[in-house]
Amino acid sequence: MAVVLLTTALVIVVALLAAVGAGKLARMEGATYPTALTRAAAAFTAVLTLAATVTAALAALFA
Repeated sequence: MAVVLLTTALVIVVALLAAVGAGKLARMEGATYPTALTRAAAAFTAVLTLAATVTAALAALFA
């Protein structure tokens, strides 16, 4: 159970770091704050979706 919680926390931290990086890069490009927030949200969602897809693929392999 602890491994699952630790892995979940790690995935969320990585997703947050990707979102912050995407938002910062968008602001450095000159995007407005709403646009930067949208790009950050898209990056966060993409990382979580990728993690869920990889988890489902691995679960299918090991099941």
